[in-house]
Amino acid sequence: MVILFDKFNLPEDIYEIIFATEQQIIVAQALLKEMKMKGGQMSKGQMSDFATRLHEGRLETKIERAPFVGKKLKLSYNKRQFYDRILTPMKSMGLIYYDLYKKIYKVSDDFVKQLDIIAKMWQRELQKPLND
Repeated sequence: MVILFDKFNLPEDIYEIIFATEQQIIVAQALLKEMKMKGGQMSKGQMSDFATRLHEGRLETKIERAPFVGKKLKLSYNKRQFYDRILTPMKSMGLIYYDLYKKIYKVSDDFVKQLDIIAKMWQRELQKPLND
């Protein structure tokens, strides 16, 4: 996944930097909210249940984005697209960690560490000598 941003027009919401569409933002926020309500982690079965409820349009959540602020709505999002466009990118960026042995998804701060590594890579690039 590629994150493109404009430092002069940086949005207040991290989700707007990471996800391309409003629908993806709403679903990602609903996922994080669900994980936080479960102590910051979900089993593989709980994640599958979340994706199924979402797919069937049975996932009800309070939306904190205009024009729906404060309203409780039922969300509908394709299960396969949820895994491909929401969960997998969140795992690959370090926002969510999946423990293969325990089969548990956990909210992670590895994203912050990865951004620090990227910043250091850029610093090294700036320090490289000019080659003729």
